[in-house]
Order: sequence, then C-alpha cells, then structure tokens
Amino acid sequence: MCGIAGFVNFNENFLNNEIFFKETLDNMRKALRRRGNDAHGVYLDENFGASHARLSIRDLTENGTQPMIKTINNNKYIIVYNGEIYNTDDLKKDLINKGYKFSTTTDTEVILYMFIEYKEKCVDYLNGIFAFSIYDTQNKTLYLFRDRVGIKPLFYTINNNTLIFGSEPKAIFKYPNIKPEIDIDSLKQILGIGPARIAGKGVFKNLYEIKPGHFAIFNSYGFKEIQYWELKSDYHKDNYDETVEKVSYLVRDSIEKQLVSDVEICTFLSGGIDSSIVTAVSSNYLNKLGKKLNTFSFDFKENDIYFKSNSFQPERDKPYVDIMLEHYDLNHNYLECNEEELIDLLYKAVDSKDLPGMADVDASMLYFCSLVSKHNKVALTGECADEIFGGYPWFYREDLLNSTTFPWSKNIDTRELFLTNDLKTKLNLSEYSLKNYEESIKNTPYLDGETKEECKRREIAYLNIKWFMATLLERMDRMSMYNGLEARVPFADHRIIEYLWNVPWNMKYKNNIEKSLLREATKDLLPNKLLNRKKSPYPKTYNPNYEKLLINELTSIINNNNSPINNLIDKDKVIEFMKTPADYGKPWFGQLMSGPQLMAYFIQINYWMNKYNLSI
Repeated sequence: MCGIAGFVNFNENFLNNEIFFKETLDNMRKALRRRGNDAHGVYLDENFGASHARLSIRDLTENGTQPMIKTINNNKYIIVYNGEIYNTDDLKKDLINKGYKFSTTTDTEVILYMFIEYKEKCVDYLNGIFAFSIYDTQNKTLYLFRDRVGIKPLFYTINNNTLIFGSEPKAIFKYPNIKPEIDIDSLKQILGIGPARIAGKGVFKNLYEIKPGHFAIFNSYGFKEIQYWELKSDYHKDNYDETVEKVSYLVRDSIEKQLVSDVEICTFLSGGIDSSIVTAVSSNYLNKLGKKLNTFSFDFKENDIYFKSNSFQPERDKPYVDIMLEHYDLNHNYLECNEEELIDLLYKAVDSKDLPGMADVDASMLYFCSLVSKHNKVALTGECADEIFGGYPWFYREDLLNSTTFPWSKNIDTRELFLTNDLKTKLNLSEYSLKNYEESIKNTPYLDGETKEECKRREIAYLNIKWFMATLLERMDRMSMYNGLEARVPFADHRIIEYLWNVPWNMKYKNNIEKSLLREATKDLLPNKLLNRKKSPYPKTYNPNYEKLLINELTSIINNNNSPINNLIDKDKVIEFMKTPADYGKPWFGQLMSGPQLMAYFIQINYWMNKYNLSI
C-alpha cells in the first residue's frame, strides 16, 4: 500500500523548470507520507511527473521502489501504483510464458508488464485492490485505473491543460495554484448526503475521482473516462446446496489469497460473524505454516458500565470475542479508547480524509489503527459482508426496504436541525438527496421477468454497494493508511460480489435470518453461539461524559465569532438541541450516528472549513 501522485501537460516542458517541478513532486509525496514512509521516489520528464510514497509489503528490498520504469521496443512506460494484486503469481506465470523477464517479486512489475501486453484490457485480469497510473511516453498518453468497487482512492483535477492526480486531495493541493475551494454543491454533499459522497466527485470544487470500475485516458485529444466493470444481472442456476458450496469456496479462497505478504498479517476480530470467519480461515491457514495469528478487538472504556442495548446494537462484542479465543489459538489484543481521545481524534480524522466523516466512528477507527500498526503492517477485516449478503435491517425491514430515499439516511429533517432557515431554503436538501437516489435507482441492472419485489431487492443491493459500502471502504482506507496500515477486505472480492448479486433473496435470508447463506457456508468454522449471533454493528461509546465533552467543544466553537459554521447554523437551534441531545435516538446516518454524532459532525465541518480556509 502506498500513496501516488503526479501531473501531465503535453504543452509544457517541465524540464525547463526541473528543480521547481521535482520539488513540487516531492511536496505531493510528503503530503501522502503517512500512507507509506518506507521508501519514496520521483520521476520527471518533459511532459510528465510522478511521485510515490511506499509502504513495503511485497519485495521489501529497494527493487520495489517506485516510480517503476520499463522500456520495451524503445518505448518507455512509467507506473506509480497503490494496492495489492492477489493473483500476482498466476499472472506472472502467463507473462513469463510470453517472454517477459522479471527483476523483482513485486506486483507492481506484474501490472506494468500486463499493461504492456494487454494495454487497458489488463485491468480485466487483476484480482485485487488498486489505483495506479501508467504513462506511455511514445504515445504521450496517461492512463489512470481504479479497482472495481473503489477500495483504493484516486483523485484528479484538470487545470490549464494540466491533469494533476493523487491518492488523496491533500496531494493535489500541493500543485501550484490548485487551492481547495467549495461551492453550493459541496455544501449539499456534506449536509445532504454526507458522510457519503457522489461517485466521481471529490466534494471540493473542480476536484474529481476516477469512479470505481473505471479507467481514464488523458492525451492531446483530451480526457476520457471508461467503465470496464459493472454488476450484471442473470438468472441464478445453482440450487441451494450448490450455492452454499460455491459461497464457501469463494469466501475461503478470497481470504487465503489475501494472506499473501512479505510481512506478518493480523485480523480485526470484533466478535461478529464476518470478522470471526476471516479470523478462523486466517488462523487455520497460518497454523499450517507454523505461525500464530495476531488479532485485535476494539471497545470503549467503561462500556461495560454504560452500554445500552437497542434494536441496532443489541449486545456487546467482548463475550463473543472470548468465545473465539476458546476455539482458536490466537495472539489476541483487547484495545480500548476513551472519550477524551475521541474528541481530539475528530480533528485528525478530518486530516486523514480531507473531509468531515463518520464523526467518532471514524475517530475511534483511526485510534485503533494507530495501535494495530505498532504490531502489524497488514490487517484483514470483515468489512463489506453486510452489503453483499444482506445483513442490514434495510434489506428485510419493510419500512426501510420500501423507502423512497437512501434507507440509511431517511430523515433529512435531522440533517437540517442546526441550519439557518435561509440556508435550508437555498440548499433544498430533500430535493438534492432524492435526485441522487433516483439517479442511482435508474442505473440498477434489472433482470427481465423479475417481480416488483425482486426489482426492489436489486435496487437496495445496488444502493448498498454503490453508496453505503463505498463510504465504509473510504473510511477504512483513510483511517488505516493514515497510520501506515494496509487494511484488506476479503468480502469485497469481485468474484463474491458478482456471484451474490444474482443469488435470490430467499437463499440469503433463509428462515428469516440475516446472512443465513453466509452462516450456512461457514458453519464449520464458528462455534454455534457465535454463528447464530444477531448482527451488531461497529461499537460506539455510551459514556455520558462523551456527550458532555461534545457539548463543551461545540459551545466553544459557536461562541467564537470567527468559526465558519456560524455562517451555516442558527445558534439558538444548536443551543436548544444541546440541552438534551441524547433524546434524539434515531440514527441520521447508518446505524450509529444519532444525536451526539450530529454534534461531532458539525465540529468536524467547522474544523474542515477552517483548515482549508473554505467559504461560500
């Protein structure tokens, strides 16, 4: 895992100001150094420059340093790459048979040769998580590729015929005269659908990202983005037993493929079935090699005292972690975060993402990743199983399933609670949210002959993969990579996503049990008590002191006349809300973000606007 950045302009010779542009590349790389600080490199020629911040996972020698350059038939190709290709060995055999000779054991070299051999079709062969650029010097063409579901980020902007790209916005803002700005649409995204984002948009004005499952070509003819992957609907031909067998194979194969590394690997073990499956397969695999798996679970101090059971989070995780430890020989670490640390980390979470995010959900993950990174460089997580196997309540609760807006963010009124009446009218967040919802629904790939209910199931699954899963994947990437930790997500293997997309709901939800198909396919791996556990999301703090700290922080902000959110909010409304924030119990995003998180989100918005000197 790494950070990449660069720029290209076919009308300018960067070598005429070589020192300046090499320094620019180095500044872009330094902005991303938390993504990888093991090695770094820059490349500059007449029309193109690239920089790389490396986190060494494969081929720990200097051979893996990027940018990597290959010359074939007098044509030079330059790659900078962020990610991990899990079928590297298979691809390498094919390339060797075609006459290619390798000087490293990196997947970077494999990708570059795959491109030389197959051009833009190379991406169809890759199984992994990736964002990379390749510059073809002979044809003066830049290619930008992003993985199928957007696990790895890749942003860009075009200014005065120069395309500037980077793993994160902060790198792009290091290019001369590229300043962070926002407009009305930026505010609509932040306030209307945030912390989710519209695919392809970077929230900042004139900042974009390569959409998941797309690649882009930039040359003297201009910029063109091309989709190479999308979900395809087809009739499911396997019976239930065959489906269970196929899911069992795909899940285990994906996890084992993602255990390939030249450094030790750990897993996040929450006590839920998803992370427990990943842990079980990983532990069995490593035990055969004579190794013991490191595992980490997360909780909040004094949650044993203050935890309150509710429909979304019915019970604590720790007892189920303990059950796993009785059945598997693991090097387990219990990690805890307190509420004082959470407040400080709300700001660092914005630093890592360049945007407001999932408030303390982000902040706590950032903290836990910082602790895990002291032990391991690579972690496997259970992320994405709920979106693919139908674990969320909006897959099966009729009121949520049949909503006419994003089911994880139904109540726009809550999002507008703090806003001035004038701003509410100007933004019209209900219309904005509805427009984005309806545009997404139109793109759902239906299957001829499906019933209205089956079409609705397609829609909800499509929305989850394209929106909610994308939000959680972005969170995982930024919070982990900010700490130099590579987080892998085996359930997001495109083979699993493609297969499950066409599995009928009655197989996924057999006997009215969420994720029953996944449970059946992995029942040999988990103790019965854990296997039959009701879903419980990522933990959050229930300590009332956290709420008090948020109130103090937000009060201090709104009492400062220079605070930028004062131009957005009605102070009286905020003050009234802070009297009893816990009384607002319904989540306004996902399952965890309710009253306290609304305050935390506006604290993050204020910091974000201050940090980047943003205004409308």
